[in-house]
Amino acid sequence: MSVASLPLPGRNLQSLWVRGPVWDGFWMFSALWLIPLGLWLCSGYDDPEDSPLNLFYFGATALFWIGHRLSSTWLAYCTEAYRPLLRSQPIRLVAFPLLIVAVCLALFLPGDTALPWSREERLIALAILDYIFVTYHFASQHYGAFSLYRLRAGRSSCTHTRKMDRFFALGVGGALVFLSDILAGAVAFQDKWIDNWFLAAWFVAHQEAIRTTATGIVIAATAGMLFMELRSARRSLPRILYVLGIAAMVAIALRPRTLFPFLVIWTTQHWIVATGIASQTPIAEQAPAGNAVRQKLHKMNTRPWAIVALFTLLSVTLLPVFEVEANRQDGTYYSDRIFGALATELRTSSWVPVLLALGFATGFIHYLLDGSVYRMSNPQIRTAARGLLAPEK
Repeated sequence: MSVASLPLPGRNLQSLWVRGPVWDGFWMFSALWLIPLGLWLCSGYDDPEDSPLNLFYFGATALFWIGHRLSSTWLAYCTEAYRPLLRSQPIRLVAFPLLIVAVCLALFLPGDTALPWSREERLIALAILDYIFVTYHFASQHYGAFSLYRLRAGRSSCTHTRKMDRFFALGVGGALVFLSDILAGAVAFQDKWIDNWFLAAWFVAHQEAIRTTATGIVIAATAGMLFMELRSARRSLPRILYVLGIAAMVAIALRPRTLFPFLVIWTTQHWIVATGIASQTPIAEQAPAGNAVRQKLHKMNTRPWAIVALFTLLSVTLLPVFEVEANRQDGTYYSDRIFGALATELRTSSWVPVLLALGFATGFIHYLLDGSVYRMSNPQIRTAARGLLAPEK
C-alpha cells in the first residue's frame, strides 16, 4: 500500500462527503444515475421525445425547475444565515436584483412601437443573452462542486488543482457543451446570430470530425483530472465521481441524434445538484430572537427535507407562470398536463408581457445571486454557508 492511500493523521474521512455517500450519490452525483436511466427510458424509440423519457422530464421539470431557480433567492432573503450579508452587501443583494426587475419590465411592458425594437426583437435579444449566461452558469456550478469537494479534501489552497478544476468545468462542461449545441442547432435563436458567423458553414461541413476531436478532448481532459486526483496525497472519491459524471454527460452531448436525452440529463442534473446544495447550506444558522415569522423560517431552514419540500411545491405551483417565458420557441408546455386550460389562458392573456419580464428577471437574478451566496472566497459567506462547508462528524 502506497503512502498516498493511507489515512492522514487526524483526518476525518467522512468529511470528504457533503453529507454522506448515499445523500451525495443522489443529489451531487445525480449524473451517474440519470445517464443510464435516461438512455434506458428512450432506448428503442426513433424519436426520444415520444419515449417514456419525456414523461420523466415532465416530472423532473415540475418538481425541480422553478425551485432550483428560486433557491439562491431563498438563501439570500429568507435565512438567518445570510441576513448579515443583506446589511453588508446591499448593492449586490438588493439594488442589483431590483435593477434587473426594472430593466426587464421596461423592456417588455412598452408596445412594439414604443421603443426602437419590437417586443419580439427584444425577446430574442434577451433570450440569446440568457442562453449565454445559463451556459456559463451550468459550468460555474460544476466548478463550485469541485471547489466544495476540494475544500473537504483539505486541498482548497492547492493552486494547481484549482486551475485544473476551472479548466475542466468551464472548458469541458461549458465550451464543449456550447460547441455541441451549435452542431445540433440547439443554441437559442441560432439562426439569428450563430448561423451568421463566418465559421458556421465550416462547422456544418466538418461536424463529424469536430465531434470526434471534441470527444478526444473530453477523454484526455478526464484522464488528466483522474491522474491528478489519484496522485494526490489527499485523493477524493467524490471528486473522481463528479469528474466521471461531467465527462459522461458531455460525451453524450457530442454524439449525433442524442439532443433530447442530453437535454434531459444535463438540465435535471443541474436542478438536482442546486436543490441539494441549497437544502444543506443554512442548516447550521443561529436561531433568531423574538420575531415569530423568522423563527418559523429558521425551523424550516434547519430541516433540509422541509426546504426540499418547499422548493418542489413552488416548482409545481409556479410552472405555468414561468413556462410562458421559457418555452418561447414552440417547446412542450408541461404545465398543461397539470393545470389544463389555466396554463393555456395565461399564455394568451394580457399578462404575457409581465410574465415574460418576470421569467427573464428571475433567471438573471438567479445567476447573480448564485454567484453571491456561494462566493466562498468571502469570509462572511463561508460563515453563512457553514452548514454546507462543515465536515460531517
